[in-house]
Amino acid sequence: MTGKVDETLSYEQARDELVEVVRRLEAGGTTLEESLALWERGEELAKVCRRWLEGARARLDAALAEEESEGEDTE
Repeated sequence: MTGKVDETLSYEQARDELVEVVRRLEAGGTTLEESLALWERGEELAKVCRRWLEGARARLDAALAEEESEGEDTE
């Protein structure tokens, strides 16, 4: 459960695993060491999700900016 998160995880894979990590933490019944490992894994998975979402936001912003500049050119 410890170690670096595979950077090739898709957003959906990272999100689904993060949901499972949260479920396990909320269920309890794990040792302190297991809980810490799960929490660390969750933090790494959240970073992967955040990077994907930031990338998507940048792509949307770029597309909108391009659309706006094309609209100004035609006026």
